[in-house]
Amino acid sequence: MASLISENLKFFSLFFKSRDVMIFNGLIALGTVGSQELFSVVAFHCPCAPERNYMYGLAAIGVPALVLFLIGIMLNNHTWNMVAECRKRAMKNCSTPATFLLFGSIAGRAAVAPVTWSVISLLRGEAYVCARSEFVKPSTLMGLVADVAPDTMARIPCKDTPSSILAYKDEVIRTLQYESQFIGWILIAVVASTIFLLKCLQHCCSPLSYHQEAYWSQYRSSEKELFNRTADVHAKVLAASNVKQFFGFVALNKEEKEMVTEYPVDETQPSPQWNEITGVYLYRENKGYPLYSRLHKWAKKVIGNGTDAGSREMALLAV
Repeated sequence: MASLISENLKFFSLFFKSRDVMIFNGLIALGTVGSQELFSVVAFHCPCAPERNYMYGLAAIGVPALVLFLIGIMLNNHTWNMVAECRKRAMKNCSTPATFLLFGSIAGRAAVAPVTWSVISLLRGEAYVCARSEFVKPSTLMGLVADVAPDTMARIPCKDTPSSILAYKDEVIRTLQYESQFIGWILIAVVASTIFLLKCLQHCCSPLSYHQEAYWSQYRSSEKELFNRTADVHAKVLAASNVKQFFGFVALNKEEKEMVTEYPVDETQPSPQWNEITGVYLYRENKGYPLYSRLHKWAKKVIGNGTDAGSREMALLAV
């Protein structure tokens, strides 16, 4: 039983590790759904006035989506790698297709939350009903006179709906919710189709085999994890050494003392080395051997872009 549980845990560990992007995007989508529900309950209040309804409804859908998009861009490591690449090398190492795909990768990752927000808003229909209520033509409602003022129609989504149009309130709201949900489902279909086509394009244009791409993904994940863990230890040991030089001693717990003893650190890495491993990286091969990252390239002492006669560049980013 213990061995079975252990094997299952290993399987789930590999599953999550190999699909970290998919799971991360799913968690972002779930968080966005929860935020949208909270916003609808606590913060959404239709102003029930001509022109204000339209502006408020659009703002309720568009402004949070824009904020989430900007947050997604800021939280994407590719963004800051690109900034570092522009500052250090002016994107000289990236071809035009690669640069375009880099922007696409950043925008695609950042679009998960805003698209989810927009879809949920449209499926709920509250913001759309608020925005479109004042534009409903009274002539389309059976038995309603055609000279109803827009300010009266703008109050349809509200609790204090005028008695003259109260009988038509449910019909108008039902029609607008239908339109809103229809747009939402169309948006879902467009996004799903776009993602499918882009994934097909990525695998069709990739010079790597499926297994090598999977290995590259595993390598990047392992390198990032080990680099961050090692950097954390290195920073603590170096800080302990500097604090000891200043005070003459350093207050460490038992675990930290063992760490300092096991991993002695005298100096930090010079800036040129940090510059070499920082920035945008596309898959490259040097004389037939793969270079999976800037750190890998630096460790192999490869100079330049690796684009000589025996090298090639893959213009697709790993997302």
